[in-house]
Amino acid sequence: MEAIDASQIEIEDAVQAKDGWYIYRAANADKGLILYPGAKVEPEAYAYLAQELSKQNITVAIPSVRLNLAILDVSKADEIIEKKDSLEWYISGHSMGGAAAAMYADQHLDSINGLILLGAYAASNDHLKESNLPVLSISGSEDGLSTPEKIDENSSNLPEKTEFIEIPGGNHAYFGVYGSQSGDNEAQLTVSEQQEIIIELMVDWLQNTVPSGQSPS
Repeated sequence: MEAIDASQIEIEDAVQAKDGWYIYRAANADKGLILYPGAKVEPEAYAYLAQELSKQNITVAIPSVRLNLAILDVSKADEIIEKKDSLEWYISGHSMGGAAAAMYADQHLDSINGLILLGAYAASNDHLKESNLPVLSISGSEDGLSTPEKIDENSSNLPEKTEFIEIPGGNHAYFGVYGSQSGDNEAQLTVSEQQEIIIELMVDWLQNTVPSGQSPS
């Protein structure tokens, strides 16, 4: 994908929250992605990411969570998944939202088809690390919060076949579009460039991942 200027990061069609969710629907989607925001980060910070994923036939649902802390609302994804629609649902999250998504995955391995961590890592868990759930971990080399060292130290809390991808020059805040963040390092690329890399990695992984319990066709 061609990188865009930061000034072009805008939402083409504003999506209003409904029943606590911002949902970016893809007309021909067969996959859905639930995205938990980082701690104290507004859901709108991930609107561009969601918008661009929806253009690739991936429906994205971003929740409003209690006190903007997904860790206090880990089960929020139930509201979407329990509707039993025709989509293959995956769960993801940024920073503390990623930790919350991993906690959800640990307790709902039969309900989701995969986990994507964005500048995040999983805590110690009961089932996730021993499962065959497909997991993608995208991190940044300049991340000052979910540092490369922390990603590595906590890698044993994820399934053995987890795919780890580090974005050279990427930092923590640029997994969303909300400005700088205390404790983070300066990125060596623009927010638009990091967003485009994230989108491309997520789309490729979602399009080529075989959900756990299924065999390649």
